[in-house]
Order: sequence, then C-alpha cells, then structure tokens
Amino acid sequence: MHLVDHLNPMQKEGVLQSKGPVLLLAGAGSGKTRVLTHRIAYLIEQGVAPWNIMAITFTNKASKEMRERVDALVGQGSEDIWVSTFHSSCVRILRRDIEKIGYDKNFVIYDMDDQEKVMRECLKELDFNEKLFTPKGVMGEISAQKNELISVGEYTKRAAIDFRMSQIAKIYALYQKKLHSNNALDFDDLIFKTVELFTLRPDVLTVYQEKFRYIMVDEYQDTNTAQYQLVKLLASKYQNLCVVGDDDQSIYGWRGANIRNILDFEKDFKNTKVIKLEQNYRSTKTILEAANAVIQNNISRKPKALWTENEEGKSIRIFKGMNEYEEAQYAAEEIVRQVEEEGREYKDFAILYRTNAQSRVLEEHLLRKTIPYRLLGGVRFYERKEIKDIMSYLKAIYNPADDIAVKRIINIPKRGIGDTTIDKVMKQAAATESNFFDVLTYSDEIPDLQRSAKKLKEFSKMLITLQVRVETMSVVDLIEEILNITGYVRELELENTEEARGRIDNIKELISKAADYKKRVDEPSLTGFLEEVSLVADIDNYQENANSIVLMTLHSAKGLEFPYVFMTGLEEGIFPSYRSMTSGEEKDVEEERRLCYVGITRAREVLYITHAQSRMLRGMTQYNSPSRFIREIPEHFVEETKKPVVEKSVPKANTTTRKALPVQARKFVQNANTFTMPTPKNVVLNFGQGDAVQHKKFGVGTVQAIQPAGADYEVTVFFPQSGAKKLMAQFSNLKSV
Repeated sequence: MHLVDHLNPMQKEGVLQSKGPVLLLAGAGSGKTRVLTHRIAYLIEQGVAPWNIMAITFTNKASKEMRERVDALVGQGSEDIWVSTFHSSCVRILRRDIEKIGYDKNFVIYDMDDQEKVMRECLKELDFNEKLFTPKGVMGEISAQKNELISVGEYTKRAAIDFRMSQIAKIYALYQKKLHSNNALDFDDLIFKTVELFTLRPDVLTVYQEKFRYIMVDEYQDTNTAQYQLVKLLASKYQNLCVVGDDDQSIYGWRGANIRNILDFEKDFKNTKVIKLEQNYRSTKTILEAANAVIQNNISRKPKALWTENEEGKSIRIFKGMNEYEEAQYAAEEIVRQVEEEGREYKDFAILYRTNAQSRVLEEHLLRKTIPYRLLGGVRFYERKEIKDIMSYLKAIYNPADDIAVKRIINIPKRGIGDTTIDKVMKQAAATESNFFDVLTYSDEIPDLQRSAKKLKEFSKMLITLQVRVETMSVVDLIEEILNITGYVRELELENTEEARGRIDNIKELISKAADYKKRVDEPSLTGFLEEVSLVADIDNYQENANSIVLMTLHSAKGLEFPYVFMTGLEEGIFPSYRSMTSGEEKDVEEERRLCYVGITRAREVLYITHAQSRMLRGMTQYNSPSRFIREIPEHFVEETKKPVVEKSVPKANTTTRKALPVQARKFVQNANTFTMPTPKNVVLNFGQGDAVQHKKFGVGTVQAIQPAGADYEVTVFFPQSGAKKLMAQFSNLKSV
C-alpha cells in the first residue's frame, strides 16, 4: 500500500504538494497531524535528507505526538528531523550561536516568577510606585513589544511624546540590562533574540536556511509577529514552506497572535497553493452543523464548512439555571447519571468555562457528588515552593550569574543570612558591576559584610563544590546531593506536618521526573533538563487516561477532545466577555466567537451548553441574558433540558465507583445543608428598603431588598438604565442619596 492510499483526496493533495508555499486550511478534527507527518515521510521517500526538514508546533504535547508518528512512519533516520516547538527550536539555535550577539551559551530561561522578581528590582531601583506601574502590567507591556519585535531603542523613540510610555521605556531598558547581566532570557527573548541573531548575522541565517530547506508550521493562526518573521527569514531562500492552521480557531489575539498572518499568507508568499481540509473525523453531524452556524457570523475569515460521515448524533443540550449553583448542580448530576446509568467513565467528561473564577462553584458541586476531577490551570507542579527551591539550586549551579536563583536559595534552608545582608551584597554588586555570586566569593574583603562573611563564604563554597561535581553526576544524583548537603528534606521531616509530607512527595516526584529524563534522552545533561522544565506548559501535564473529569478554560482546551463536553456560563458579559462587547472593536467579539467554535468542536458525542439567569462575580450579582452564541445555533439542533431536582440531603458516596470525600470536604458538605447566614457584624447601613442609593457605575437606583450575606449585606437595587442588580453593600460602596 502506498503512503497516501488511506488519505482522503484533500489530505492526499496536501501530502503530495511538496514544493513551494502551501497553505493547509485545516478545520477542527480534520486530521492535520496525519497530513503533516505523512508529508514528512513523503519528502524523505522523494529523496529529501531528514536533516533538511523542520516541523514546528506550539506545544510540547503536539511536538511529542508528531515525533512519535514521524518515527513510526519514517523509521531509521527520523531522529535527524527537527520536530519541536518554536521556543525549543530557538533554544537549540541560541545554544550554538548566541555568543555572536553578546550572550554566553550557558544562559538560563526565566519563568514568570523569575521575571516578576527582576521587574520588582527594576521598579525599586527606579523608585517607581508599584501601584502605578504594577509588575505584571509592565511585564505584559514589555512582552507585547517583544512579540512585535520592538527593541528597547525603538520603544524609547516611540515613547518620547507619552509620559507613561517613556517611564515604561526606562523600565524596559533596565529590565533587559539585568537579564543580560544575569545571562538570562525570558520566554519572549527566545524568539526575539533568534530573529535578532539572524538579522545581525546573515552568515548564521544562511547556515540555517541551507539546513532547513523544507519547513512545516502547525497552528499557524496562533503565530505572532516575531514567530512570523522567524519563519519568513528561514523560508525566504527555498520557499518550501507549508503552514497548517485554521483562522476559525485563532483565539490568542490577547497574547499577541496575529490572525492576519494566516489570512494574508497568499500575499506574503506568492504562488501559494491553498488546500482546504474540511472533512471532520471527530464530532457528530449535529455538533459540526452547530459549530458551522456559529462561526459563519464572523466576517474576517476564509470561507469553509466542516462536514463529516459520522452519525447524526444527539441534540445539543441547553440548560438554564436560576444561578451558578443550579448550573453547577445540573452538570454534576448529569455526570453522575451518565456514569451510573449509561456506564460512562469520568475521563469522558470535560467542563469548560471562560475564566478560572468560574471553577469554584463547579468544584464545590463535584465534591458534593464525590466526583473525581482535575483542574488544569491551577498551581502548576513547577511553581510549587519546594520545586522552585530545588530548581533554583540547579540553576545557580549551572549559571552562577543567575542572581534571581542565587538570591532565592541563599537562606533556604535557613543559614542566618537575612534581608539586610542580602541588600548589602546587592549594593556591592551594583557598585562594582559584578553579579551577586561573585560578591559572595570575596565577601570577607568587604568591610560592610564582615559580620556575615563566614556564612556567605560557606554558601558560595557549597555551590562551587556542586559546580565541580556536576560534570560527573546525573541530574538525579545532583538533586540528591543538593538534598543531602543542604538538609532540605531533613528539615521537612522534622516539621512533621501533612503539608511538609506533601512537599517531600513533590520532591520525590521531581527526582522521578529527572530519572525519566535520563531514560528518555540520548545525551542527558543539566542544560537539557533545565530547558525541558522551563518550556513545559499546563497542557503538557494533561493525562488522558486518568479516570477523572477535567475542568479547564476554553483556551486551555484547544487541541483536546472529549466524548462529553459542558460549556458553562454562556451569557452576555461572561461569554462573550464584557471587555469584548464594550471595546468598540468587532474583531474582539469575533475572537470570542472563534473561542466558542473551539469549545463546540472539542465535543465528540454530546455537547451541553449551560447558562444562568443570575451569577455572582467580583462580589456583585449580575443578571445576564443568554449568550448570542446560543441564539446563533439553529433551533432544530438544540434541546432544552429540565431543571435538576434540588437535593434534600447529601447522598452517600458509592465507594465502588466514586472516590471518597476527604474529611474537610465531608465537613463542608454536611455544614452546607444546615447553614443559616448570620447577620453581618460591624456593618452599618445608612439606607433602607425603598431608599435611593448611588453606585459609581450604574448611577442612582432604588433599594428593593436587603439580606445578610456573610460579612456584608446583599442589596438588590433597581437602576433605570441597567435593571435590577444584586450588590454587596460595602464592596460596591453604595451611598445614600
């Protein structure tokens, strides 16, 4: 059987069109990964050398899946094909050539936590108020500039006529200076610096153009300006560029993705061959027709319509709850019913929502029903304190110039080195233009540090000892040596609490991760391990076979699929978001509609869409109309489902099929059924029912009802322009008129 015999006609065309620029418009579930992997195999069959092929993906999960499929199709020699994410590819290039633009090859990659620490140092050094220039806000602005390839110099020029921008330009300049001093790159720098390298050193670019004569890019609709420029530079010589994407699934405009990259591809690359993959292998006809009906309301898109040979399938279930609690109760009860009556497994279900804040009520009801669940987007494993501590030891050993890592661990476990001493070291480093670690090595020569010199020298000697040993140790051995020398685990064992035991378990899991890395990689190294950890994302940790339902945002769900999907909170102001509705830009609502399209097409068999008449958000009860996206689904595809029966008592857990509740959760459930809201203490209202009150957003309204709500009062107010609103008295700062 020939390589393409089992592909459909459009997939086959995508594989065989091997020369020149190709745009594969691949709808959801249309088998794009199959086309890409078979295209690679076909190129090799036609005599293209494996090392001349590059395939770029966005996530490690997608990269791993593609690598496995390519290995299976190609066999011997497949290891020479570059299959990796944008960021991983850039790391490999920079490790080889970053010295040509003034960095050391042993650079470290800063995560968000590290970046924020550097940013706080910058704001402190410049004496800027963190309330006016929040670290996360400034980091977001700098990230946006890097995604657009705007350097410090260029941004400073543009900021000349705007005071706030001129202040951010100063922060941007100092931030980059500190990164360079620490021999560190942030996530955006990986691509920015690679483009800079190729632009400043055409000789280096030529080497990679010759190496990568055939380039394929997955999820092209998600590329930002920097990624687009990187691909354009690499492909400009031979023009053998195949990009795969779906403009209808472009949902990352808020983080810099530019939908014009895919919409204007034919303008940027002349004589482009456009191939549409519209046959869907994932969902039922009903689900696909609903998705098509919604997305056709967007104007900025390339016309296409998904179709399938799958069965018609069940109607889309629409449920309207009185509030978010009834909405969550419905989802939980329906999952239990499907598991107990229809024989489904928990892993068949996903609950999706627009924002993470919506998960709390859903989690409470899953606990009540003793439904096992996983939350994607919570505290990530590598963000936990104990993991950050050990990883900082590894970073400091690998790159002593990494001030952020060294400062984090200098007093962990406690060594009697306080903040005052650390400040003195930092001042000395700034005065001598050296890094933090260098100062530690000669601290006994500095008068200001005499009292702490012994402790500082002991710490620096310990790190130097570990730096020497790293050449002969695996990462597993190195972690265990760190734990042994520092007594980190011993301190946790002495603490002897549930939390401490949990931290020890997490450290053991990190060691397991290092052992797995050693087993998987041909030439394992500390460099490689640090890179792998720094580039990991939430989606990479998703385990499909774990028998629990998954809760996640709609953005996180992209690339995944489930037999049963609940899309919750489909209300105007929630989804589409209030920001998109009030921005005045139609493109913002169109991106929300694309996000809805992504959510709908995650479902294989059954789709549930839920909304609530009222919902408490940020301390205020809102009354929202159903989302326009519900109205855009033709009526003959939907079925209104009934309100669930309100529970009178907490059902006993079925221990044969459901995970037992932890003690704290059982107490929560038991208390929830007997709880009466007490009258708030220390809250005095200067208005009553029937009085006029002023609200900063809604104006003047009339109080209709007042009732206790924990530490505050819930006040129902009717506003002539906005209708009835339920507000928390103190939180909303209601004033008597």
